[in-house]
Amino acid sequence: MGRLKVARTGPGRPRTRPDRLLGDKAYSNRKIRAHLHRRGIKATIPEKTDQQKARAAKGAAGGRPPALDAESYKQRNTVERAINKLKDFRAVAMRTDKREFVFRGTIDVASIKIWLRTPASQDPPDTP
Repeated sequence: MGRLKVARTGPGRPRTRPDRLLGDKAYSNRKIRAHLHRRGIKATIPEKTDQQKARAAKGAAGGRPPALDAESYKQRNTVERAINKLKDFRAVAMRTDKREFVFRGTIDVASIKIWLRTPASQDPPDTP
């Protein structure tokens, strides 16, 4: 998350703190949730079943389950499909490039190829 930068529409330096983080069950642990909480980032990460059982075994002392916004979590599918399209390119999937800037360039080229292969559908402009 250290390299995360979101450009602002107006003047000012880029944002480095997202509003929300979407993750799968692999990221459901106390350390990650605490880090996100300290930075004021909402976490949309489902809880692992073993964590649910451990919390339930503690009874009332186990605390409240972490909140999960199901509608936001559904958006994660779009990101997963984009990553899988990138992994169709062997150089991206195997990470053959040793230097980070070369690997980022490989991702850029793969993204451009994907974009040129499947152009977005455009609605005709509204004319009065």
